[in-house]
Amino acid sequence: MSEIIRRLRVAAYAVIIDDDRMLLSRWRGPDGPRWILPGGGVDHGEDPYDAVIREVFEETGYHAAVDRLLGIQNLHGPLSIRDVEYDYHRIRIMYEARVVGGELTFEVGGSTDQAAWFPLDEVPGLDPVDSVRYALALLRSSPAGGRIAGST
Repeated sequence: MSEIIRRLRVAAYAVIIDDDRMLLSRWRGPDGPRWILPGGGVDHGEDPYDAVIREVFEETGYHAAVDRLLGIQNLHGPLSIRDVEYDYHRIRIMYEARVVGGELTFEVGGSTDQAAWFPLDEVPGLDPVDSVRYALALLRSSPAGGRIAGST
């Protein structure tokens, strides 16, 4: 039996909506491309607030300003990636943000390869990763505790 590797990943993501359109990045995941929120891993010693601004720029070319903390998605459980078994704990810090400058460009050599604006009503049909749906639920409900009960 192979050893299960414990992994913790803390990431910060931006929910950016402008004129009923949502900004998403296309993640090059192990099972093929999927649409995600712009954002990503918090570097060691980095403030998540700074990380989300950095990640939005890296993935989309836009300069972002954070308006508020929406909440946190906490996920823990087994995950298999390329035949490696992980006890994987994901903490996703989600911020509401807005574009304040820059121009749409694509990340080169990173975990994403495209970014685009989508009408909000089309986002569910894109089959986005679960964090997109969770972030939209946070935005709609604004739970006082920053998490949606029963959704971890």
